[in-house]
Amino acid sequence: MANKRKLGRRTDHRTALLRNQVTSLLDNGRIITTLTRAKETQKMADRMITLGKKNTLHTRRQAASYIYKPSTVQKLFNEIAPGYEDRNGGYTRVLKLGPRRGDGSERAIIELV
Repeated sequence: MANKRKLGRRTDHRTALLRNQVTSLLDNGRIITTLTRAKETQKMADRMITLGKKNTLHTRRQAASYIYKPSTVQKLFNEIAPGYEDRNGGYTRVLKLGPRRGDGSERAIIELV
């Protein structure tokens, strides 16, 4: 996927961060993070839900290779994705919260629609 934000991290650390955030988002339904991380997480979470809508063995294996927890993969395919069958994208939303008190970076909530 072109035009990824680097988030000030090495490639392996950045991919692990995004995988963790997507896993947490699909588990909990909403997470609070910085705005730039939320925008990157949104891209990957939407991609995982699109895989969940197809629901083939191949897409299950693709999702399982990205999402850390097998229980989250099952939840994605059995509960989350069927709820978006009639929707053609835009499965998540990012809401701005304002600056963080410690360093002033912009916070955001990312949640499933």
